[in-house]
Amino acid sequence: MMFSSLQTLFSVSLLSSIILIVSAPSWFLAWMGLELNLLSFIPLISSKNNQIASETSLKYFLIQALGSSMILLSASFLPLQANFALLILLLALMLKLGAAPFHFWFPQIMEGLSWPTALMLMTIQKISPMILISYLTKYSQTNYMLIQLAMLSSIIGGMSGINQTLLRKILAFSSINHMGWMLVALTMSETCWLYYFTLYCLTSISVALLFNQQKLSHISQLLNFKSQQASLNLLNFLTLLSLGGLPPFIGFLPKWITIQELCSNNMLLPLMILLMSTLLTLYFYLRLTFSFYTLAAPKTFHTMNFNYQNSLTTFAIFINLIGLPLSLLIT
Repeated sequence: MMFSSLQTLFSVSLLSSIILIVSAPSWFLAWMGLELNLLSFIPLISSKNNQIASETSLKYFLIQALGSSMILLSASFLPLQANFALLILLLALMLKLGAAPFHFWFPQIMEGLSWPTALMLMTIQKISPMILISYLTKYSQTNYMLIQLAMLSSIIGGMSGINQTLLRKILAFSSINHMGWMLVALTMSETCWLYYFTLYCLTSISVALLFNQQKLSHISQLLNFKSQQASLNLLNFLTLLSLGGLPPFIGFLPKWITIQELCSNNMLLPLMILLMSTLLTLYFYLRLTFSFYTLAAPKTFHTMNFNYQNSLTTFAIFINLIGLPLSLLIT
């Protein structure tokens, strides 16, 4: 995808807004950074002149504007009811993040995006709300609420993705499930969250780039097992299994780090719920993979030939299989 000059300008503005939020010394400057982030991302959504892009950008604007209004509302309650103000602020950031119970807009927005902008929404657009949420983890009342919302996000993300057929919606609910893990990691340490978020971004990039290259949007396209595409189809399923957190792929590595932190902090109930929700996600991905193996002709697998000269294929293989040596280093 070639970026025009305007798309490049808004992309730079988007990155600048994230830098402003991360380095903001006050909540007012952080709020300004969120508004700049919103105004920079909307033109990237509506870069295609069609009705779907226009509707998607309008929905995104209304949701994010509501979140910004709630942040201002929390500031007005701060002198009177500090605990209530912190609760409103946390809910506003969860709304901007697209986590449960304010997750309903996220799959709908993902459905109307191209793969590059969907990738941005799943990755870099999570940085700003997550950083601001990390400032609230020092308060015990918000920390407890954050853990409850994280468990709810993981459950909803795991259960809601089972019956989906659109790939963007599947990745949207997978992202909601991952947000549950990241929020729990954030309550323990920012380093744990940073590890998880970085590896999640790498796995999401490999999935989105593969799907964008093949122009995939529906599950039925994944099961279109032509002989010349067998190796690429297999790579699609491997990246999905890595995103689901199946060992020994790299997607399991951030979960393993988080599991160790949860066990060391004796947080067994959140750990059980997170693991069960992840099993739901893995069940769906494994069901797709078994369907591919069952329906494809046996001779299809004898003709598999990975094109290592394709930089995208090499990148996807490297990203997903690098979890093997890395898992040995941390154990």
